[in-house]
Amino acid sequence: MKAGIVGLPNVGKSTLFNCLSSAKAQSANFPFCTIEPNIGVVNVPDPRLNRLEELVSPDKVIPANVEIVDIAGLVKGASKGEGLGNQFLANIRETDAIIHVLRCFDNDNIVHVDGFVDPIRDKETIDIELQLKDLEAVEKRLEKAKRAARTGDKDAQKELAVLEVLHKSLESAVSVRAIEISDSDRLIYVKPLQLITDKPVLYVCNVDESAAASGNDYVDQVKTTVADENAQVLVLAVATEADINELETFEERQLFLEDLGLDEPGAAKLIRSAYKLLNLETYFTAGEKEVRAWTIPAGATAPQSAGVIHTDFEKGFIRAEVISYADYDRFGSEQKVKEAGKARVEGKDYIVQDGDVMHFRFNV
Repeated sequence: MKAGIVGLPNVGKSTLFNCLSSAKAQSANFPFCTIEPNIGVVNVPDPRLNRLEELVSPDKVIPANVEIVDIAGLVKGASKGEGLGNQFLANIRETDAIIHVLRCFDNDNIVHVDGFVDPIRDKETIDIELQLKDLEAVEKRLEKAKRAARTGDKDAQKELAVLEVLHKSLESAVSVRAIEISDSDRLIYVKPLQLITDKPVLYVCNVDESAAASGNDYVDQVKTTVADENAQVLVLAVATEADINELETFEERQLFLEDLGLDEPGAAKLIRSAYKLLNLETYFTAGEKEVRAWTIPAGATAPQSAGVIHTDFEKGFIRAEVISYADYDRFGSEQKVKEAGKARVEGKDYIVQDGDVMHFRFNV
């Protein structure tokens, strides 16, 4: 599962990517600095993992992670191939969620591709290009559905009705994620199309240092504009985050954050937000050799979750021994949780909860 960072050229995408990832993308003050997408695997900050490490004292600790892709800047006309648009749009289509970076700061020393700062215009520029590309995909499918519907095929007629709603909405500059469609129709008819504007989105308002804690007028405009999109908005001073990352000690970084009125790096908040955006959750395994966070899709069953460790665990699943993180934290050890009668045994139908500490029993 991966999230793609998108936006116009020179809005701070690659600098943000560098803040999130140990990989170092080229970052410079001119458009199309990034051509090929940069990919980084980023650890998900999780205080629960730190607490389990403290309680168990394992030989090693392995966090959950999420894949972040830095996609080159889009420009007006990208859907028609402008600015290597077809290549960049294909890169976006391969991601599972979108992190849309919007420039929300003024700085005469950093050029803007359109001459001046306007995050709402920038957002609309990107939205229109993505919507046009989706419209192209819907129109292709629409022609096939029309032919099939003429034969009296009821499934084709149902699909045609959904496609016509998509077509009309996209023509009106409405992204697919904002269109009211039943969950079943979305799953059956929309999801197979892999439409770009159907992907969940997180808007990152890139501000200067003075607005890192409270935002600014640009941020307020963005929040108002996306209020009906069911999208998240995160305020981040990307250049400042990059400066914090360059500090050598944890203490120095904490002092810098405190001076800004922040309790943790914004990059940590963004990674967790991206994790949630991808509809992912975490369960833990905890033992003397290893404490580990495992990534699962929300709603995964116990056997499916076991299969993340090894396919044999899912095939031969017998039962799961489960302790909630809250109980582990409260009582301080697996043994004390059991003594308090808080450990549970769950079967194949159990839906794993975020934060569960688990042992699996299986036989292959």
